[in-house]
Order: sequence, then structure tokens, then C-alpha cells
Amino acid sequence: MINKYALPAAVAVLILTCSAALSSDPKEITVFTAASLTGAFNEIGGIYENETGIHVTFNFDGSQALRTQIENGAYADVFASANKKQMNALKSGGLMNNSSIAIFAKNKISLIVPKDNPAKISNLSDLAKPGTKIVMGTKDVPVGDYALQIIDKLGNDSSYGKDYKEKVLSNVISQETTVNYVVTKVALGEADVGFAYVSDVTEDLASKVDKIDIPDEYNIIAEYPMGMLLESKYPTESMDFMNLVMSEEGSAILEKYGFSPVKSKPEPTANGATAANATAPAAGATA
Repeated sequence: MINKYALPAAVAVLILTCSAALSSDPKEITVFTAASLTGAFNEIGGIYENETGIHVTFNFDGSQALRTQIENGAYADVFASANKKQMNALKSGGLMNNSSIAIFAKNKISLIVPKDNPAKISNLSDLAKPGTKIVMGTKDVPVGDYALQIIDKLGNDSSYGKDYKEKVLSNVISQETTVNYVVTKVALGEADVGFAYVSDVTEDLASKVDKIDIPDEYNIIAEYPMGMLLESKYPTESMDFMNLVMSEEGSAILEKYGFSPVKSKPEPTANGATAANATAPAAGATA
């Protein structure tokens, strides 16, 4: 088992004393991952598999859907969420190894429009124009929650008009359960504009959609926490995967896909972690 990716001290995973017996010769680990991380985590997963011989089975979906699946008994070794709300819900339910949880990346929201931009969307004011077809996430999916917060901020700015929020929301034609569906509808021209992550405008989509930046005073910084499930049968191997995500190599991949990696000073560990109380929160763990 490799151990080249040392876990930062603030996110050291505390493994149960029985982990050695449980983790003998695993063939795969299961990672539940926010849909916006699809490209980056697929690439990181390929590196992990090449270097360990252990396959990573990904479940990409909206963070709220992944949380519900875990709460209903679905097995996962690692959970990576697009916001802290869903992670905190699993923590409150006693399902996470709290000491393993850390913010590993940040992201921003942007508007995306079809390449030909038939509605001539050029700024935030255009969202309130009658007949503009807007697509966004549901209020429960992180990208939808972030979009609603942005619309609230704009609605509270008198320069956009007192009816701005009402007009924008009346133009929403669809609310999707993952950001991938939002991007697809805009790319296919089924909507004039959508709320997505900056990281969603990848090289593959650059020929189909354009991005319109949202000024920082109205934008939301999305924080991505990751952690290990208490029920993980392979805590050492799961920790090695998380180490890879937060390593220099993993951070470079996240950055390539438009994320802002959260870097910490690495601290070498033996066999991935030390055995201790698996539920005690470590310094620096997310709230």
C-alpha cells in the first residue's frame, strides 16, 4: 500500500484498532462525490488506481441526493460534498468520522449561456428581462442554494430595482437536481442562461457555452468538505485516496478543472493514520 500522500495534520484520520483486519487486500473503495467534481475526481481516481491497484467506484450526484442515499443505508467509504450543509447533516447523524473531515477545495458561481447566446444575456440585469429562460438547481442542491443566495443579494441592491428578485424567479423554467443537468440544458440551447460553477466551463464545453462572471460582492464562495464514513471497511485505503486529493498532485488537477484547492502543510503518517477515538473532532475540522 502506498503512503506517498501524507495527510495534513489538521485532517489526520483516526482509525479504529480493528482496521487492519477489515482492510486486508481490498479490491475497491467507494467514493460518493458531488457531481461538479466529476472530471477532477475521475482523473484523480485513475491515478490512485494505477498506483495502488485498488479501483475507485464513484457515485456522482447532487450532494443532497448522496446524503439521502447514505442516510438510507447506501455504503460509501468517502463522501465529498459541494457544501458543508450536507456534510454537517451526516455528522449530526453520527455517520461520519468527524476527525477526517476537511475543506479541500473552493469554487464560485457564474452564469453560463449558450455559445450563440440567442437571448443576448450580457449581465445580471438581463436575468429580469421578460421571457428570459433561466435554469438553476433546486433549493436543496448546493448550486441551487448558492444561486438563490446570489439572487437575494441582487434583490437587496436598489440599483437592480425592487421587483428584481420576483422577476428573475418568474423566469426560471427548470430546477435541476445536479449542476450537470443545468449545464447540459444550457449547452443544448434549452435555456437562455443558467447558474453553474466556474469549474463547469471546461475545455470540452468551451465550444458550447460561454461564462459570465458574477461580481464578488454578489457571489458565493462554495466550500467543498470531504471525509470518511464511520462504516468504511477500508479506512487506511480511504485515507490514502483523500491524501491524494489534497496532495500537490491532486491540487494541481483540481486547479486544472477550475477549483481553488485548499492546501495544508503535509505531515507524514505511518500506515495512513494512528488508531484512536474515531469520532473525536480534530483541530481544523469543519464545523
